[in-house]
This record gives sequence, structure tokens and C-alpha cells, in this order.
Amino acid sequence: MSDPMLKVTSLDVAYGRAQVIFGVNLEVPAGALVCVMGRNGVGKTTLLNALMGVLHPSAGKIEFQGENITKVPTYDRVRRGMGYCPQGHETFPQLTVYENLQVTWEAAKGKKGAIDEALDVFPRLKPFLKRRAGFLSGGQQQMLAMARAMVTGPKMLILDEPTEGIQPSIVAEIEEVIERLHKEVGLAILLVEQYVDTAIKLADSFIVLDAGLVAHVGTAADLHDADLVRLLAV
Repeated sequence: MSDPMLKVTSLDVAYGRAQVIFGVNLEVPAGALVCVMGRNGVGKTTLLNALMGVLHPSAGKIEFQGENITKVPTYDRVRRGMGYCPQGHETFPQLTVYENLQVTWEAAKGKKGAIDEALDVFPRLKPFLKRRAGFLSGGQQQMLAMARAMVTGPKMLILDEPTEGIQPSIVAEIEEVIERLHKEVGLAILLVEQYVDTAIKLADSFIVLDAGLVAHVGTAADLHDADLVRLLAV
């Protein structure tokens, strides 16, 4: 059996003296889509920030493609193939859509043609290439944030609640893109998602965090369990 794309072992993360993540173990196999689930405030975004090097764990190990990256800086993780789309569809609001993609591509030393490939994944952005990102709708900004992650040429995509606060018609479109990247492109994806229906539709497996601890691990079929639904209730 090959090593997982991402392996997290006994990870602790704290803000100063306040510990938020407690001994988390997590694996994302190559080509798999794993959901991280849980109520607001249980540590999901903190976990992702630690995976990307934005926060430094106080204990534990993070491995990507068999290499220990626990102390590797964020930019190096991106260049190794970890694409990150943080919560809140973050963009550079004063730059145009195309400039957002170009700046990210240059910083990541992306491959030739990566911007065109990202726009093929998100064709809805093509008419707005000259528009400043700050004037896009929430759904368009989310698509741009995901496109920025794609231009880095990721081997694994990390998405933090990409459907949060987005109009339903765009949610369906974003879900379709995630499913296509997973099943057709074969990207490994780690997806933070609150909505059970979305997780059932997209995920191969999931973990549930509760107060910074892994409370449950299972496959998408397990998400129909009533006790689990109660654990995830907002």
C-alpha cells in the first residue's frame, strides 16, 4: 500500500497558552476527497492553517508525499503541491481577476498554461478578467479564490468551507467543480464542510472534530447516522 498524500500524526495546535487542536490524526490518500466536519469553533480552520504552515503546531508531525513538512514554510508547501483556498473567498480586491491569477501564479512559480487551465475550470470568470476582484459577487469571488489555488498546480487542494455564504445556484456549480477535480482530474482534496448533504455527495471519507478532538471517522455512508447528524447540528 502506498503512503497517503497527506498524513497528520498526533497534532497539537495552540494560540499562546490556549490549546485548540488535541492529538489529531488524519490521512488523505492520493486521489481521495476527505471532509473535515464539525460545528463552528471546533478547530477546523485552525487545523488547516497548521497544515499550511500559517500556524506552527506545538506537537505532532505533518507529512506530505512521504516527507516531513512540519517546519517547512508556507510558500514551500505550496510549491510542493499543496493548494489552499482559505475561508472567506480571499482575493486581492484592488487587482483585476487576471492580475489575481497572475500574481499567485508568479509567486508559486506555476507551470506554463496554468492560468488558462484554471479559467477552463471556472469559465464563469472569463468575462470578468479585467474587473477588480472587489467588485465581484460573493460567488464569483469564491470561484476566483479557488482558481488562484489551481494556478499553483496543486497535487492536493485544501478548501475551507467554499460554499459558505454563497447563493444556492453558485453552490451547486462549486460542488460540481469540486467533484470534477476529484473524479476526473484525480486531485486529492481536503474539504472543510459543515453541510452533511454536501459531504455525502462529495466525500469518500470524513472526520468530525469536536472541541479540537477527532470525535468520529467514517465513510460518506456513515453520515446518515442520526447520532452523527446530531453531533454536526449547528
